[in-house]
Amino acid sequence: MFKKTVLILSLLLLSPCAFAVDRKDLNIDFFNKFNDPYLYQYINEALENNHSAKQATQRVEQYRQGVKASLGKELPSLSVGANYLGTHTPNLGNMGNFNIDESAFVMPLIANWEVDFLLKNRDKTKSAKKSYEISLQEEKAIYLALLTDVATVYTNILQYDELIKNQEQVLKNNEELYGANQKRFERGVIDSTTLNNSENAILDAKNNFEKLTKQREILLMQLAVLTGKSSYCANNQERGTLDNFEYQATIPDEIQSDIIFARPDVQAAEKKLEKAKIDVRVARKELFPRFNITGIWAFSTLTGGSFFSWESSLAALLGGATLDLFKGGQKKANLKLYKAKYEELFENYKQVDLEAVKEVNTALCIVKHDTLTDEYSKTKLENQQKNFTDSQKKLNRGVISNPEYLIEQTKLLNQEQETANTKAQRLVNYYTLYKATGGGI
Repeated sequence: MFKKTVLILSLLLLSPCAFAVDRKDLNIDFFNKFNDPYLYQYINEALENNHSAKQATQRVEQYRQGVKASLGKELPSLSVGANYLGTHTPNLGNMGNFNIDESAFVMPLIANWEVDFLLKNRDKTKSAKKSYEISLQEEKAIYLALLTDVATVYTNILQYDELIKNQEQVLKNNEELYGANQKRFERGVIDSTTLNNSENAILDAKNNFEKLTKQREILLMQLAVLTGKSSYCANNQERGTLDNFEYQATIPDEIQSDIIFARPDVQAAEKKLEKAKIDVRVARKELFPRFNITGIWAFSTLTGGSFFSWESSLAALLGGATLDLFKGGQKKANLKLYKAKYEELFENYKQVDLEAVKEVNTALCIVKHDTLTDEYSKTKLENQQKNFTDSQKKLNRGVISNPEYLIEQTKLLNQEQETANTKAQRLVNYYTLYKATGGGI
């Protein structure tokens, strides 16, 4: 039964598999629900080209090969040697000489197997497999963080596109107001302080424009790097608009506990705890003897006969138990060490569970309140649009001047910027919830 189990496990480990994380586990379809094909395009580019994510995938492969190496220690080993042997035998007089050549070639075949009566080596392989499973969860966490970063950066770029467009109009309005104030100053209607304040408004608008442009350029370069492209290609990246960018599904009001405890960090903490339990068992079995079987079959040219004949060979079989006599204190200390490590990871597992529930609840709380904030901002924008429409009518009837009309338009633009900020923040919160649930929404 044991040999059959080992054979099946060997075939499974040697069979081809995909080392990258399964896209179904990442739920990338979530990013296809924002009415923007470019976001989904960049998500796929990041999955294919991001170098940090590929590093995580290669770490998984290292642990996978570690499982195979550990399994190999459970199986018998066979080695062969090619040796030159020079000998000199004594002359025994009338008793004769040994019939052994003084120059010979020896080829020993050595087989060794540690019989795993206590299943210690089996447990070591199980421990290595747990390390592999931990690396899979860590890889998934890295990919989730990557996709969240890509979506966040892309949304912020759309936000800055909207802010910059509005800021250009704000700057144009301030310049027109300054031109009007210059004429009023020349006629003596206003003083120099009012004129200087009007000029400062232009400078403030220019400063804000430069800050917004700077932030957008930084985000564009960041998006390029996240998707595996050179930052020199940053300005050539296509994108949609914030107006059309909206989540087309429903964000849940509550999250099931099964989704929370399926998070990669929770799963990794659980696997670490299981590995630590196995390591304690291995450390306990180290206190017992090891059982080894060693076989030697050596062919040589020391005596007569053909090289591979029974007459020219030496065979030996050794089997027994080996026990370390003066390592009891070391092994007992090692056992206590692993027990303490297990207790540490048990506390870590409970803390990770608490943090996971907190992060999900925090994300839900943020989504709830920022959604309300965005709704209030939209209502304010609607009111400001009505005020601006009234100003247009008053301007057409000659009730207000053009500077008053520009001031009302600037208020509308400022409110549009505020609404763009609240909308972008609300959408980014969706990504935070996606990451907090391990892609489970």
